[in-house]
Amino acid sequence: MKDKSKENLKELFEKFVGGEQAERAVEDVRKGEQILQEHPVPGPDGELIANIKAEIAASLLRKKENAFRRMIYKTVAVAAGFILLAAISVKLFEKGRSEPERLATGPIIPKAVWESDRLADDNADLATLTAEIEQIESDLLAMQLGENGGNGYEAVTELETELTEINSDFWKG
Repeated sequence: MKDKSKENLKELFEKFVGGEQAERAVEDVRKGEQILQEHPVPGPDGELIANIKAEIAASLLRKKENAFRRMIYKTVAVAAGFILLAAISVKLFEKGRSEPERLATGPIIPKAVWESDRLADDNADLATLTAEIEQIESDLLAMQLGENGGNGYEAVTELETELTEINSDFWKG
């Protein structure tokens, strides 16, 4: 022990006990330090040190794996955010474009009429068109058979004209 620390220790002990007892206490402390220096504590077993190092390595590996997973999850979340943002912006740009206006069309004949077995009975316009077509058909058949007694060529031309008019009226609605 150093002399200065020995004096400090002696002064400390003198505060609690008398002078001779303080000197014996200082001598006891000095002998205890000498014994500890002569007989050092044995180091830990090599197997214990190896086990501690293995546990530390496993713990570090788990921490690295967890950090890697967190990084992957964050990357995937950011990528999903960008994909979602891109999809939304594409949809917004599609809505912003001006598409050519489409004409609103609807069926000329109601659905209930198409489901019917006899269309001409359900719609007055269809009944009229059907009657005109049947009349033209019977006139054409009469001319072909020569039953009307007139010039067949003019009558056929007239019937074709009427048929064309009916056809154009039908599609005009």
